[in-house]
Amino acid sequence: MHKKKYQLRPGNPYPSGARAKTKGVNFSIFSRYATHVELLLFDTSDCDEPFQTIVLQEDINRTFFSWHVYVTGLPAGTWYAWRMDGPNHIREAGLHFDKNKQLIDPWARAVSHKRWSRKAACLPGDNKLTAMRCVVVNDRYDWEGDVPLRIRSERAIVYELHVGGFTRHPSSKVANPGTFAGLIEKIPYLQELGITHVELLPIMAFDEQDVPVHTTDLGLKNYWGYSTHSFFSPHPGYCVTPEQGTHVQEFRDLVKALHRAGIGVIMDVVFNHTAEAGAEGPIINFRGIGDDIFYHHDKFDKSILHDYTGCGNTVNANHPLVSNFIINCLEYWVREMHVDGFRFDLASALARGENGEVLQDPPLLWGIELSEQLSKTKLIAEAWDAAGLYQVGSFPGYRWGEWNGRYRDVVRRFVRGDTGLVNELATRLCGSNDLYEHKGRLPINSINFVTCHDGFTLYDLFSYNEKHNYANGEYNKDGCNNNLSFNCGIEGETEDLSILALRRKQVKNAFAILLLSHGVPMLLAGDELLNTQRGNNNCYCQDSELSWIDWDMTEQHADMLRFVQLMITLRTRHASIMRRRFLAGRHNDRGIAEIQWHGIELNKPLWGNHDAKFLAFTLAGVEDDDPDLHVVMNMSEQQVYIELPVIPGRAWCLALDTALKSPQDIVPRQDQQPVHENRYSVNARSVVVFENVEY
Repeated sequence: MHKKKYQLRPGNPYPSGARAKTKGVNFSIFSRYATHVELLLFDTSDCDEPFQTIVLQEDINRTFFSWHVYVTGLPAGTWYAWRMDGPNHIREAGLHFDKNKQLIDPWARAVSHKRWSRKAACLPGDNKLTAMRCVVVNDRYDWEGDVPLRIRSERAIVYELHVGGFTRHPSSKVANPGTFAGLIEKIPYLQELGITHVELLPIMAFDEQDVPVHTTDLGLKNYWGYSTHSFFSPHPGYCVTPEQGTHVQEFRDLVKALHRAGIGVIMDVVFNHTAEAGAEGPIINFRGIGDDIFYHHDKFDKSILHDYTGCGNTVNANHPLVSNFIINCLEYWVREMHVDGFRFDLASALARGENGEVLQDPPLLWGIELSEQLSKTKLIAEAWDAAGLYQVGSFPGYRWGEWNGRYRDVVRRFVRGDTGLVNELATRLCGSNDLYEHKGRLPINSINFVTCHDGFTLYDLFSYNEKHNYANGEYNKDGCNNNLSFNCGIEGETEDLSILALRRKQVKNAFAILLLSHGVPMLLAGDELLNTQRGNNNCYCQDSELSWIDWDMTEQHADMLRFVQLMITLRTRHASIMRRRFLAGRHNDRGIAEIQWHGIELNKPLWGNHDAKFLAFTLAGVEDDDPDLHVVMNMSEQQVYIELPVIPGRAWCLALDTALKSPQDIVPRQDQQPVHENRYSVNARSVVVFENVEY
């Protein structure tokens, strides 16, 4: 047992949290209505009793709504928690103080959930044997000159991955599976793939126990991480030595290593709700400090939490204190952790006012957009919430990229063979100008994707017509029912070679269309390896081989991996695809129109044909010596003969035909040969691309 009792000074209200100084540690926490505040100091993250309990005095340790104390000589590495007492007027005021509950610091830089029990935190009374703890972090770190990357958005190729699932499978052969360190070992793979940014599913500390009771009974847990409780702390489950408080160092090591490889880091952040859930949820931090401020409550009965997120609570993001908390948090991750951007889960919930109304100019969202520290940071919104607010094309602000759900839906439908889509498909391929141009926004505001973590993998999109989520323990009621998928003739696994060949071709079609589109493409990790979740479209609770990346697939499906690598390479050598501005009918210096649309016949697009499953276009090179592109997308069931356009002084070379077997399906630039006929046979359900060369 620790014997020393440390001397105290009043301390300062700023900065919030625990900040190690030369001669001790300053602690500060906000609580407007607390009447009694205690700081508990521990030797380790899991010891039963504090070695020192510090009772803060209102006349000494309080400034307005901040409680603070300076502990002289206290070293970094000390674990701590808070206890607070105050009014418990839940219905009248939304106040939820419990003097027996140990609370973690909302500003904590590192936390431990080693002995955490969500169930105990939901019940009244002392939870000292099962509470989370915080640790005072030593903030010294040698960045070796590292700074956030500044990759232009039009050149970005985003790769969404789960830190744990990326290396947890035994086939990953990394030293520390499922950790930040494990991901570092896979950076060469990311470099070879050719992506520019990883978008990490939530890595802020989250509650793995936040799942339905029947799901817990099956031994399942919150895997995706959309249940944040500590917004300043990296998730301890992704650290090698979290009980030593190394969270910050381990995450910084990952960021620095990715930056050395030229890869940016985008964090998926969850500010729309917290792990404290609804009225019966646990007291972790915010509910025990200022429930009335941090969450949306019913106007007349404040024991009722408004839920616009489907997760039990909604963060009151546009309250001045909460807005300041969120912006400070984002600035911390950029300034101190060097991240390059954020993707905001259910971001439209952040556009709601204190009574749940939709604000035209939400202070938080504009505060983020106008923050000088965030001015070079990528901002991406999932521009909807769970209560029906859908803002794709109308999300507040100008810098924000948006997950373009309309792009996803039209590409899925077109590739599966739906008719009457060529008009909208053409608009989506060109950056969705109908959504963004009239507001002065750009193609880079459109984050294009076909699949993401939420839903079918790309291979499953062409293997299942229905979701198969029984393993989640919710009787297949969870997950989206509108998948816009196509099983190619047989539901699920099959040995039918023709079905398997069609599925592979459909995956290539989707990749080709995505990477030929204006805007910012986002790929789901594992899709390039034909990863399957066996029809489960909601693996939020599956920390198992169902969700993990099987690295043996890099050999089993090497042809698909090669296709995606070369498809990314094709995109990156064509400035005509990676445009920052919308197409406007201009001509290049050779007099070639920026884009010309075609149907089966040149210059005769099938705009008015409601049965059409065919679209083609010619895209002019930007500079004089840039190659032009001719793209043909035939999702009909018939083979089609097309004529190639004549461009003076140029000869067409076949770059891509998804109907051909590897390695003929995609040809590296240096291996391409001019075609000698001006006609080409385009097979059913295939994408064909030509590049031209001077002669």
